[in-house]
Amino acid sequence: MKFISSRDNPTFKHLRALNEDARYRREQRASVLDGDHLLLAALEAGWPLKRLVLREDVVDTALAQQILARTVQQPPEEVLVFSAALFKVLSPVQTPTGLLAEIAVPADLQASALAQDVLALAGVQDAGNLGTLLRTAVAAGVREVWLDRHTTHAWSPKALRAGMGAQFQLRIVDACDLAASLAVCPLPSYVTSLGRRSESLYALDLRQPGIWVFGAEGQGVPAELIAQADHEVRIPMPGVIESLNVAAAAAVCLFEQVRQRL
Repeated sequence: MKFISSRDNPTFKHLRALNEDARYRREQRASVLDGDHLLLAALEAGWPLKRLVLREDVVDTALAQQILARTVQQPPEEVLVFSAALFKVLSPVQTPTGLLAEIAVPADLQASALAQDVLALAGVQDAGNLGTLLRTAVAAGVREVWLDRHTTHAWSPKALRAGMGAQFQLRIVDACDLAASLAVCPLPSYVTSLGRRSESLYALDLRQPGIWVFGAEGQGVPAELIAQADHEVRIPMPGVIESLNVAAAAAVCLFEQVRQRL
């Protein structure tokens, strides 16, 4: 293990840039995991850690030793020990566990026309919402996600924290042309809408695989995707609230689908 305490250290600067700069993350095809939960989720999914960073006061703890033991089969390129002051700069969480890791982000994938459910997102900008959407997808049994080029990066540290390991269980297609992908995929597509042809969610037969399309927190799903969808879906809301948060709406729809398939 190498001890680092200087802010001028190139590795520290690299990790800080991964934390703070979305463009740099995409260029490097890498991101940062913060905390033992995410590290263990990655390792359990067989996702190798490129670089492991320990805060100086946790090196000899049982938790750190557990993480190190889990990396024996796929050891990281290096294990570093950061001073407490330096580690604090990298970890924005209120109660950091003193464990960080750098991981490689998957290469670009293409949308597949498989006979399985898909979650498609258009323009979702909030990383917390995105992480929650991915976590909900995994919980509902969805395994493929399409993100258009206006959707925030699924592998940002904030999205990873909100996803709580969901990213490691999904096939995530980044910068996806949703209109083109919907056009060639044989699965029925569903989009939440208050349009004239919208159907109640609870009137739909959702027992077969399909594509669920959700849009930006404010603007909703783009008009061209609504027009392209096989079904416009309305979530009945007897209360006085006009709309749901996108993550809440997705949860309602995906778990109605789960209910019908039980």
